[in-house]
Amino acid sequence: MKLKLACADFTWPLVTHDQSLDICAMLGFDGVDIGLFEDRSHLWPSKEFKNIGKSAKALKQKLDARGLKPADIFLQPASDFASLAANHRDPEKRKISRDFFAKTIEYTVECGGKHSTALPGVHCEGESREDSLKRSSEELAWRVEVAKKAGVTFSVEAHIGSIVPTPEEAETLVKLTPGLTLTLDYTHFARVGMPDSRVEPLVKYASHFHCRGGCKDRLQASFKHNTIDYARILEVMNEVNYPGYVGVEYVWIDWEHCNETDNLCETVQFRDFLRSVNLN
Repeated sequence: MKLKLACADFTWPLVTHDQSLDICAMLGFDGVDIGLFEDRSHLWPSKEFKNIGKSAKALKQKLDARGLKPADIFLQPASDFASLAANHRDPEKRKISRDFFAKTIEYTVECGGKHSTALPGVHCEGESREDSLKRSSEELAWRVEVAKKAGVTFSVEAHIGSIVPTPEEAETLVKLTPGLTLTLDYTHFARVGMPDSRVEPLVKYASHFHCRGGCKDRLQASFKHNTIDYARILEVMNEVNYPGYVGVEYVWIDWEHCNETDNLCETVQFRDFLRSVNLN
């Protein structure tokens, strides 16, 4: 496996988007995870999608000028998990969510990307988890086909607050949905005290990966306090011939204590650590 490292543009929300991309390039990353997060990232889908050809071309030019590749285009069409969830009970809400996704794939292609991430949906109030999961699988299957036709690999991130908050439920969703892959982030499981061994079976389903410090009771932690064995993860990735980027994904938001780390220093430490692991 050839290690390809990415850094997220949303790691640096207090600077301009150009400056964020500058930092990613100066730190020597191969690619960038682009966040399309409504109301909370540099690039909002509602704004970028007003003229996809123009906005995607502008992004591509910025990336090309810095020698960066679009490692992943990550869509979150609302500032919360539920209001435009892929598996929303309201058909009109699902239609809006589908439209955002279709435009994301068009945007991904136009900016030269080959991978897109979205969220898997939530447990909808007033129904069983089984029904919510079934609808999630149906909606994600539609997305898989849209992405496939465009030559884009599609994945979802199993996260805190999602319909698949455990590794076992995430695996169930993938098996229910042919072609679906994962953007795998161990920190969502470490946060609630799950050992790496429970998460490891998911590596074979991953097409993108998020790396940052994590430990019990902290979704985002420093390199020093991290308890996730990333050297072991890279070994498993090598064994399964993992095809994607490893994105160092520190964020800075007022949620889950994610504004309590020095993102620059932590990003550099993880970059250097990942490069130091011998994969031969």
